[in-house]
Amino acid sequence: MPVSGQYHRPMATIVGDVAVEAADSPATGCAGRRPPAGGTPFGSLPACPHPLRHPFRAAAWLVSLVVGLASLVLLLSILAAIPLANVLALGYMLEGEGRVVRSGRLGDGVPLLGGLPRLGAVVSGTWAWLLVVRWVAWMAADAALVDPGGATARRWAVARVVVAALVGLHVLLAWRAGGSLPAFIRPIRNLRYLHAEWRAGRVWSGAADAIADVIAALRPLRLFGLGLGGFVGAFLWLVIPTLLFSALRDTQHPAAVLVTLVGGLLLLVVLQWVPLMQARFAAEGRLAAFREVAAVRELHRRAPILLLGALVLLYGLSLPLFLFKVVAAPRDAVLFLTPIFVVTIFPARLALAWAIARAARRPRRRWLAVRLACTAVVTAALALWLFLLFFTPAIGAHGRRVLLDHHALLLPTPF
Repeated sequence: MPVSGQYHRPMATIVGDVAVEAADSPATGCAGRRPPAGGTPFGSLPACPHPLRHPFRAAAWLVSLVVGLASLVLLLSILAAIPLANVLALGYMLEGEGRVVRSGRLGDGVPLLGGLPRLGAVVSGTWAWLLVVRWVAWMAADAALVDPGGATARRWAVARVVVAALVGLHVLLAWRAGGSLPAFIRPIRNLRYLHAEWRAGRVWSGAADAIADVIAALRPLRLFGLGLGGFVGAFLWLVIPTLLFSALRDTQHPAAVLVTLVGGLLLLVVLQWVPLMQARFAAEGRLAAFREVAAVRELHRRAPILLLGALVLLYGLSLPLFLFKVVAAPRDAVLFLTPIFVVTIFPARLALAWAIARAARRPRRRWLAVRLACTAVVTAALALWLFLLFFTPAIGAHGRRVLLDHHALLLPTPF
């Protein structure tokens, strides 16, 4: 899809034959779109009430927004800490990035924002009750070590089975009652709700419909495919330059120094292209977007200052993440590190997507002097970034493998 030399082509020519508006993006902000007449679907955030006419409703809407964002960080952090599930976390980020590229609105960058508080409550409540099961299991294991076959050990073993069964039943009932936080602390209410559903004949049909609605809104297979495609496309561009860049082990060998310099020069170019290719892939869903260098260069020509700022923000926020590789974190500590990766990488991706959307809508290229100056600045900034990155294997616990992580573009995980 060559676009160079044609300055007045519409946005669909730059980022693909997609609609400018994200048809399935949620209504966000006080000026958001109205929900459909049939009611607000799962994941949609209703429009903010007028703060002067309905101040309490507007405050409740704001609280819901904050809770939704906090739940998003929690859910993405849990996914990022689990191998293979971290592909879903990357897919969610790419989904938000693609929506911003298509619509040009940052508010569209958080899919399912309206449903995130409920999903966060389900995860938090379930995790809290699982801690109870784990504590009882620990006590049973300690009792078995101290008094093998004794009465105390037998009582703790029975307690472990009973507690696990009761907690499992309570969690299932809380899910069936809607999964809100009160549902996880009010078992009697959950039983009454189940009894009412049983008398109405909606126990199984209602649960099946609710699960189907959530899965249809989440689209986990699509998110996984999007994350996998975005990872593979970016990795194929990065792997060879990064391996060349990491070749130097002894400065007394000129050939190794030359290979490292070649890898660094390739990375200076690739690191400017791959984020834009990945964002275009997220917007269009085409792996061929990773081959369209001409379209990426045209975006650089149309908004060099915006893309300069977005790239500096993206790589600047990702550099401190390599400090967490100095020590190999225990598996139990990974969950406490992944929120840092989420809150730094995701906003930077959305900022880059917004810059790409603005670039695609500009009718002509910027002045040549401005483009050359921005190219020089971003190249110098990336050269400094690579210089600092070069020393991370010397202080990191993972050695030269850390150079292949590329947190800004690949999986948002600390391991």
